[in-house]
Amino acid sequence: MDGLFSNFPQSFRPSFAPSQKRPSMLGIDRQQRRHDGFGRKGFKATDRLFFAVLPDSETAARIANLAQRLRRGHGLRGKPLLTPHFHATLFHVVDCNGFPPDLIDMLAKRAATVTMPSFKVAFDRAGSFDGGAFVLRGDDGLIGLEILQQRLSDALDGRPDQARSFTPHVTLLRDKCRIDEHPIEPIEWTVKELVLVHSLLGRTTHRHVARLPLG
Repeated sequence: MDGLFSNFPQSFRPSFAPSQKRPSMLGIDRQQRRHDGFGRKGFKATDRLFFAVLPDSETAARIANLAQRLRRGHGLRGKPLLTPHFHATLFHVVDCNGFPPDLIDMLAKRAATVTMPSFKVAFDRAGSFDGGAFVLRGDDGLIGLEILQQRLSDALDGRPDQARSFTPHVTLLRDKCRIDEHPIEPIEWTVKELVLVHSLLGRTTHRHVARLPLG
């Protein structure tokens, strides 16, 4: 990772002595939070960067319809995500207040080194996480996502590493009511690209700042 952060503001430059183990891209979030005061009273992030896979428009519409049906069926009050916002997150890069433009190019170049053909995914269960997210999940139909997430993480780190904790899911909505996981008619699509998303927090806006085809 020599020179990777040399042109960035100090908040994005990991600091380490030559004898120390150099931090991975996974350290960006901690580094930015430390400099921007994340967690301190009054701090509120306005921007988020994350890598994700997105369903095609037809599948996104199916997910939206399913979200409405499950919402009614379970008596939930949370509002479903906007149809274009359904996604499965692979790698959360950073929450911050603004970021250097060069960061997008750096992340895209790293992610472009991922080698993997297109593959199908299938989400066949729905249920709640402890934090209140009502989500789509699956088992064998999501193995491709697990492989892609590992390869992307390795690429962003700049080195291979052990398997990381990862629970593939698509968030439908958020609600205080907890729903036990249950089977649904599978939601399937073919993953053909990685997308780097810039979310404007609190403004219901997702910008696709980089699209990286698989294959």
